[in-house]
Amino acid sequence: METEIANIITTIASITIFINLLLALGVLFFEKRDPGYTWAWLLVLFFLPIVGFLIYIFLGRSLKQNNFYGLTKEEQKLLKEEVDTQLKIIDEEKRTDIPWLTQYEELITMNLRSSHARLSEDNEMVIFSDGHKKFDALLEDIAAAKQEINIQYYIIQPDNLGRRLRDALITKAKEGVKVRVLYDEVGSKKLPSRFFNDLKEAGGQVRVFFPSFLKLINFRINNRNHRKLVIIDGALAYIGGFNVGDEYLGEDKKFGYWRDTHFKIYGNAVNDIQVRFIMDWHQAGKDKQHDDYKEFCFHMKKHHGTSPVQVVSSGPNSETEHLKNMYIKMILSAKESVCIQTPYFIPDTSFMDACKMALLSGVDIRIMIPCKPDHPFVYWATWAYAGDLLDYGAKILLYDNGFLHAKTIVVDKKIACVGTMNIDSRSFRLNFEVSAATYDENVSEELYRIFEEDCKLCSELTPERYSKRSLWIKFKEGISRLLSPIL
Repeated sequence: METEIANIITTIASITIFINLLLALGVLFFEKRDPGYTWAWLLVLFFLPIVGFLIYIFLGRSLKQNNFYGLTKEEQKLLKEEVDTQLKIIDEEKRTDIPWLTQYEELITMNLRSSHARLSEDNEMVIFSDGHKKFDALLEDIAAAKQEINIQYYIIQPDNLGRRLRDALITKAKEGVKVRVLYDEVGSKKLPSRFFNDLKEAGGQVRVFFPSFLKLINFRINNRNHRKLVIIDGALAYIGGFNVGDEYLGEDKKFGYWRDTHFKIYGNAVNDIQVRFIMDWHQAGKDKQHDDYKEFCFHMKKHHGTSPVQVVSSGPNSETEHLKNMYIKMILSAKESVCIQTPYFIPDTSFMDACKMALLSGVDIRIMIPCKPDHPFVYWATWAYAGDLLDYGAKILLYDNGFLHAKTIVVDKKIACVGTMNIDSRSFRLNFEVSAATYDENVSEELYRIFEEDCKLCSELTPERYSKRSLWIKFKEGISRLLSPIL
């Protein structure tokens, strides 16, 4: 009897090992991944047979596929024609009379080719670095809307700010304004399904990105739509790091003051943000029917602004990591300085190498991170990677005035980027992200000035201070760094 039981156990173990081997081979050969990311998942599969693969199904599967957004041939043609036209103009006209275009032609061309990020030169930009000012302005613009309001946030909390926003939208829907709200299922997990019932009854439309099956199972829990966009009447748009919740107004005692950055944009960049919204909107819809782009996008006349902007997006459906590559190109273009603000600093090898090359070339790199964690593993992994750059001369600044959530980069006080991308593997390859890159020196200098003001509220993580961290912190850094490819 004991022999038979032993034989059954051996057989089950052998089958389990064989199945796990097949699953591991599938991860290795059928999905093109970064080697570090692949090894992390192979370790999970090795130490957690079968169970590890179930975890992989929910957290690790690739989302790359042809025509993820289901664009029609006409829509694909329209998008390609606009990009090809700009590439031709840049290549043939050689507008040497425009310094920013001459200096950053390679970066602009890369963004066009990789992310289809059109360049518009007639934009006017307003910078918000405080939650109260940002949401006061947003609610005023919503109240003034005449035709259409499109809203997309990763997180919408059912708290005071969330209710204020919802009620403002209900008012406009009752006035006959077309209102559409898109939010992420994972990010807005606290949001009750009934929260927007009154808005729907008033004529507003609400969709959820990658909704859960029966509110219990979500096979795309690891692919989150992290974008934060608002487009009003096709005339103005908001883009940046603020979500919707009282904590973004600094009203959460755990985090204190919430430091973030957002753009408000007028001009033809609004069209590009509008297109980004409509693609996500239809992806989240059941019918998958697209409005005609020519009807949906308010193709504006030339605006009086002078800021050149590219709206760059990327996601797990992208063949390349567009936003990460843009940051790397910006860093490698630096002659004097790079100022980065990010709540999480868990870069991959290519990003770290770009920083090291710039530092060795004499570029001043300052990286500002929070002084307190919102995710412990992420926080200690951030310390580990930031500590590595100290040896190369980087200055690491710890923001002491609350929680730093801004996602900004300013290079040489000439070009800058504000958006939703954190510097980590999740934003690089797992999340749907978007950022606005500007080649306007005035806007870049203003962002640099804000960075300088923030520096006064920071303490510096010096090499001496870092070397004195305890064995317990070193242990937490080591474990967090090991897990960083899948955090």
